[in-house]
Amino acid sequence: MTARTRTPATPKERLSRTTVAAAALGMADAEGLDAVTVRRLSATLGVTPMALYWHFKDKDALLDGVVEAILAEVRLAEPDDEAPWDEQLREVLDALVAALAAHPAAADLVRTRVLGSEPGRVLTERVLTLLRRGGFSTERSSQLAVHALLFMIGLVSGLPGQAVGASEEEREQEVRTKWAMLQALPPKRYPHIVESAASLTDCGSSTEWFEVGMDTLMAGIRGQAARG
Repeated sequence: MTARTRTPATPKERLSRTTVAAAALGMADAEGLDAVTVRRLSATLGVTPMALYWHFKDKDALLDGVVEAILAEVRLAEPDDEAPWDEQLREVLDALVAALAAHPAAADLVRTRVLGSEPGRVLTERVLTLLRRGGFSTERSSQLAVHALLFMIGLVSGLPGQAVGASEEEREQEVRTKWAMLQALPPKRYPHIVESAASLTDCGSSTEWFEVGMDTLMAGIRGQAARG
């Protein structure tokens, strides 16, 4: 019996929501969010724009998919009823920051879309559960969860020296320009700005930057819990 030859999959058959969203996210990582268009994405994937509409009805839906792809990268440990709530919350928020920091150009999209996908809902439910265990009311837990999300997005997008879509040479030139501007300020009037010019314009260690930020956030949450 002659073996049947399998017909190669067509581009449309090879595409999926996951592959399209991943390609859009990769484009944003490399060139910035403004570079992501349906026309460019379809050309990159080797299909017509209409082929993408099988998976996303418009660009807004595509951006929802990008956020889902980011949040799918958040690695949550199994819940532990014995571990302190605040230690578990810190681990969850650290995992979220790590996922956002891997895609700084698209991090701000998460601000209003976190509840639009299953990974985002799972993450939010875990955060709210831990805050409730910390003694916060439903309303205060919701407020703290939103504040934490906004803080972490700002932590990622505000990283000194970050330049999404720019070459290393372009990034260094931008940092030098900002540093020179601060160094040119009158030192008697702005002594601490001049002294801090290097760290204000370029982050020496992104790990330390995120750790200090997360320490500050968690200190505030623990402080509110201690006050009841």
